[in-house]
Amino acid sequence: MVQIVLLHLGCKPVRRVVTFVATGAYAGYSPIAPGTAGTLVGILLFVLLSSLDIIYIYSFTVLGILVLACFVSGRAEQILGQRDSPHIVIDEVLGYLVTMFQFSATWRNIFLGFLLFRFFDIAKPFPIRLIQLRLSGGYGVVLDDVMAGIYANLSQRIILHFWH
Repeated sequence: MVQIVLLHLGCKPVRRVVTFVATGAYAGYSPIAPGTAGTLVGILLFVLLSSLDIIYIYSFTVLGILVLACFVSGRAEQILGQRDSPHIVIDEVLGYLVTMFQFSATWRNIFLGFLLFRFFDIAKPFPIRLIQLRLSGGYGVVLDDVMAGIYANLSQRIILHFWH
């Protein structure tokens, strides 16, 4: 019963919290490239998490953000009245965190991860576009970016292997 009351979308404080989280602390309202602005929020969060230097905390935090992102993205679609609204950028935050999984926070890694994640998020090679089109609600918003993050992570590993 309490959960139903707290999650009621008509409740203004709940709508504000959902919007705040889904838009990456309002970065999604950037007039230019809101997805890129969301990725920049992901960089900030990555730098904070990587300073802990404990992989379990990073992993559990990313899993927690995954659950949260699917939930708030679906609710934010209802609030904003648009499927996969460009203002919803928590998926970019999460996608960047997936990109940077098990990488240290060096400028080279951060920048390369940023470029690769934005590339895969925009290009949407198979099956990323399919995931985006076939899944609805928060899952459709979030899981294509998770997949872009996986592609970017693997690509970064290959590039850095040959970089040395």
